[in-house]
Amino acid sequence: MRQDEIIFAEVPLEKFDLLSREELIIFARGEQSLRIQMQKEVDRLRAHHEELKQKFFLMEDQLVVVKGKIFGKSSERSPAAEADDLTPKKKKAPKSRVQLPSERYPDATIIVRQVEFAALPNCNSCQREMKDSGMTEDSEFLTIIPQQYLIIRQQRHKYSCGSCHSCMKTAPAPPRITSGSSYSDEMAIDVSMAKYCDLIPVERYATIAKRAGIKDLPPQSLIELTHNLAVFAKPAYEMLKLEIQRSKVLHADETPHRMLEDATRQNWYLWGFSTLRACFFEIHGTRSGSVASSVLIDSNCEHLMSDVFSGYGKSVRDVNEARAGQSRIKIQNIYCNAHARRKFKEALDKFPDDAKFYMDSYREIYHLESEARGRQLDEIFALRSQMRKYFDAMKVRAMSDVAGFSSKSSIGKAMSYFLKNFDGFTLCLTNPELPIDNNSQERLLRSPVIGRKTWYGTHSERGAKTAAILFSLVESCKMNQVNPREYFKKLVQDLHFGKPAYTPSEFRDLPPKPPDPTG
Repeated sequence: MRQDEIIFAEVPLEKFDLLSREELIIFARGEQSLRIQMQKEVDRLRAHHEELKQKFFLMEDQLVVVKGKIFGKSSERSPAAEADDLTPKKKKAPKSRVQLPSERYPDATIIVRQVEFAALPNCNSCQREMKDSGMTEDSEFLTIIPQQYLIIRQQRHKYSCGSCHSCMKTAPAPPRITSGSSYSDEMAIDVSMAKYCDLIPVERYATIAKRAGIKDLPPQSLIELTHNLAVFAKPAYEMLKLEIQRSKVLHADETPHRMLEDATRQNWYLWGFSTLRACFFEIHGTRSGSVASSVLIDSNCEHLMSDVFSGYGKSVRDVNEARAGQSRIKIQNIYCNAHARRKFKEALDKFPDDAKFYMDSYREIYHLESEARGRQLDEIFALRSQMRKYFDAMKVRAMSDVAGFSSKSSIGKAMSYFLKNFDGFTLCLTNPELPIDNNSQERLLRSPVIGRKTWYGTHSERGAKTAAILFSLVESCKMNQVNPREYFKKLVQDLHFGKPAYTPSEFRDLPPKPPDPTG
């Protein structure tokens, strides 16, 4: 039954005979008005239904992205099957003989152990006593001597005058980071490297020492050792800043750092700046671009590689305004292609057909980049030039498709992000010395981030400065394939003797130590 039939059925038919023509017109108009109102309500409900469907779709899309971040693999590499068509399979090299430990670890000390019979054996044939032939059957194995904690009782000799007996002198104490401390410089270095290189919390360090027989080692005293070492090594830290400021290409990134006590704000930020040979961290209670400006203002930087964070854009604008009056080259922003690829990967689960094109394009781009690694600049430029067609194809595809997706959907966000920052993504194609992404800087933040999850944050601004200094020097050591423990040992010794500080890259370039003639 139609809606109009329902309305008329509610009015007895004999009533219409008593109505005048005017009353019938009024009745018909009322029925028509009601029908129009009902149609509007139906249209409104349909529109609301579509809106709810769209919201549900976007929320489902966001849920996929969040689940991927929480439960997905941390690696952003594509499955190996996807790369089969790019790189030919290499034949497995024939197995070589197993290396001896002395060949595998040439820097390890070798101890020769003689294994002999307690009593000379007898011959199985003639039963006579046998003698040593001088031949040996050699084998090797790796072992370890557990860490030992020793107490050094220092006795400084006193000297008196045998003639007038009016004067006494005491031999001077060897220089130490903290004079009169109950802990040696070696202990300060060991605790600091355990925390900032091996990412072992100080409380756990004390627990390990307890198992070695040193009970009740106070963690707070050990933390004080890290502060003292950081203050002592600060000249090298300041030289790191000067070293990165001399570079024309800088990487920058930041990550949250929690301040547990002693500060008005809990949410601080660890700012990182790096080159190919140096890494420099600062911790501040703000995410303002003024932090980056303070590093860039006195630098020779001409290209800043970062993500598309507005703070870096503001800092570059501020520095360029200052440089304009000095007739200096302006800084250009380079943007990280790994971030753009990451956004398309997040959209892959919900929009597989649309995101696959961009993922395939970036796969070809990074394949060319891997071929360019380690080559001459002209070869890098030639390979980078081949990337242009993939970037242009992605731009054309995104401009054509972006209007067909919600700006709040993952694929819509990825396309808009790519188009808006296209020039920054492709600037590396014009200069072979420019990086294609900011992955190197993100890797440098890995240890501070893992450490943040381990000890939750720092308890004071002093602790934050200590973390910035020691993480800067340790990560710079890793960049230069330098053992951080050896670097700090030599740095502390040289600073005690009044020698100038040096960075890990300068330590790597120091002439090798001559061999000890005494063996």
